[in-house]
Amino acid sequence: MSSSSNRSLHRFANPGQFLRLSGAALPYLTASAIVLTAAGLGWGLFGAPADWQQGDAVRIMYVHVPSAWLASAGYTGLAVCSVLSLVWRHPLADLAAAEISPVGAGFTALCLATGSLWGKPMWGAWWVWDARLTSVLVLFFLYIGHVALVRAFDDPTKGYRAGAILALVGAVNLPIIKFSVDWWNTLHQPASISLTGAPAMALDMLWPLLISAIGFTLCFAAIVVARTRAAVMERRIRGLLMARAASDNAA
Repeated sequence: MSSSSNRSLHRFANPGQFLRLSGAALPYLTASAIVLTAAGLGWGLFGAPADWQQGDAVRIMYVHVPSAWLASAGYTGLAVCSVLSLVWRHPLADLAAAEISPVGAGFTALCLATGSLWGKPMWGAWWVWDARLTSVLVLFFLYIGHVALVRAFDDPTKGYRAGAILALVGAVNLPIIKFSVDWWNTLHQPASISLTGAPAMALDMLWPLLISAIGFTLCFAAIVVARTRAAVMERRIRGLLMARAASDNAA
């Protein structure tokens, strides 16, 4: 990376700049997330047709598919933050990573729970040790491990570094999740939406799914931005308190 690009990266990652930009964007981001999520779920759960094979059980996908997408996308963001932290010492990367992991764990748990709700009527069991399900469960444990590891050290820097290493090692699980249905004979159905082919579902089911996915994504982003803002302000307050304590001790 060139020196000019490096300067740009750190300029836009300045905590003060981040607070100003995120403070202006967060209300719009939150409002858009609420509107699109409500529209997508309302359309999918109450307006879209039932599937000819799965019946009304197919409506679980309007929550399950966006949650599954964000489980992997959130961990990708966590891995990117880890690279920025370890390689370029990005000022906000550690804080963002620490706030992404609990949100990602929540969406992964939602993905697993809705998958179980769908699996009971379709497969006759709440859980099977399918390759896709098992790899997503491993992803959930990676998120939980990152949450615990970041907070396991008295020195936050050591926790951030250990968490970043775990996140990068765990990223090997992402292609396993993605291609597990192609590599192994699994019960989980293959993807219904592909960038290279026509979608394998009717448009009156596809549109509410896409709207729900966008809404969920904006929800994820809004939560992470709000949590990161809180972490930045907490760090500033802690710094002011430590400076005041040092000044009082010196006096």
